[in-house]
Amino acid sequence: MSTKRKFHIPDAAEDAALTKAAESDTDNPPLTDAQLKRMRPAREALPAMVGEAAAEVLLKRPGRPTKPIDQHKVRTTIRLDPDLIDAFKGTGDGWQSRMNDALREWASSHGMFRGR
Repeated sequence: MSTKRKFHIPDAAEDAALTKAAESDTDNPPLTDAQLKRMRPAREALPAMVGEAAAEVLLKRPGRPTKPIDQHKVRTTIRLDPDLIDAFKGTGDGWQSRMNDALREWASSHGMFRGR
């Protein structure tokens, strides 16, 4: 079964029927051209409505914060023994960062970082 979404573009008659139904909905009428023209992005409107601090919290992008390019991690594939992976995973969330730190500590103690 395909996971690709299938879109149905309404023909003129269906579009007219949908528009007529939307216009007759008293709880949620379609926006007028004037209302659409007055709309502003949330990043412009929210600070005036809820204050700068609250707007910053509401507009914060989900996920990890962006880092400068010289601090980005490099995605790699590496084959390791299962017991080693299990040992790090057993320490809970953040195990990959702890593994990174362990490798960094070993490389540093063996003088592998030149010019640092």
